[in-house]
Amino acid sequence: MVLLVQKFDKFYSKLENFHHHKHNHQSQALTASLEAFKSHVSNCLNKLSLSSKSGLEIPSFSWIQQCFGLLPIINHAFAKLVVAIDYPVSKWEAASVDEYLKYSLNLLELCNSISSSLSHLGKARLSLAHALSLVENSSLSLALKHLKPIQPKVLNKELRFQGNEEIGKPRCSNISKQAVIDQALVVMQGMVFWVCGILMSGLVGEAKPYLEMRSSGGRFVDSWLPGLDLRASEVIVERNGVLKEVKELDDAVAGLAAAIGTGKSSDEAAEELRRRLEVFEKLVEGFGKEVDCLFNKVLAGRNQLLNGLGQQKQ
Repeated sequence: MVLLVQKFDKFYSKLENFHHHKHNHQSQALTASLEAFKSHVSNCLNKLSLSSKSGLEIPSFSWIQQCFGLLPIINHAFAKLVVAIDYPVSKWEAASVDEYLKYSLNLLELCNSISSSLSHLGKARLSLAHALSLVENSSLSLALKHLKPIQPKVLNKELRFQGNEEIGKPRCSNISKQAVIDQALVVMQGMVFWVCGILMSGLVGEAKPYLEMRSSGGRFVDSWLPGLDLRASEVIVERNGVLKEVKELDDAVAGLAAAIGTGKSSDEAAEELRRRLEVFEKLVEGFGKEVDCLFNKVLAGRNQLLNGLGQQKQ
């Protein structure tokens, strides 16, 4: 009887050690997956050159397009994390599903705001192109009425998107798949909203959008890449968010208006403005296509998720 008890205790001890070892292995794997996600996002941000001392003109269209390019990369990294830890949305807690749906809706709204800002720039370009045609037709006095600098777009509402950081706070010492998803959700939202703040400031020509949205991800940026958020703030506030290409257009407009006003030959100034407008048109149209592509992908993914959730409830 004693021997039987000893054998049972030994077996139970081995079984307990096995489960403990398995649990530790799973925890390590989950931690590694989460850290890999954070590292990937951090490396992406690190590619953004924000040093005003480097001689780079910031912000420029090419630079904010580079920023925008981070959004699908961050979203894809999150999707890969979900697959890597084998924890589909169907297993998430309700609060996490709601948070993700809110995030996707906010991202769609931001895409609409970016598209609206690009549309504003496109209309300003058309007005200047019309002024140029008037110059070519020798309607100089009428052309002067249209040769005005591009006005910043007035935002109809504040851009204050904030993720629910409560869901990302650890609820116990042992990491779980749910905890990984929650923490990654907070990071993804913070980074995306921080980048969108930079984008919107560049497009509307003022620092306000960035200052409104930096609270969402500024602390993550500073903890991973010390000084990056501060440098971004300094550059954007210093230049008030005005894009390099917009400033160049405004300078060309001023040059043509001055040539007309003084009665000098305006041929050279008109050609300079025409060249700037052609470049600007391609930039605005190209960026607009990228925004539409992301909007469609986010919308399709959101609809697919909602349809799946609806089927589960039936």
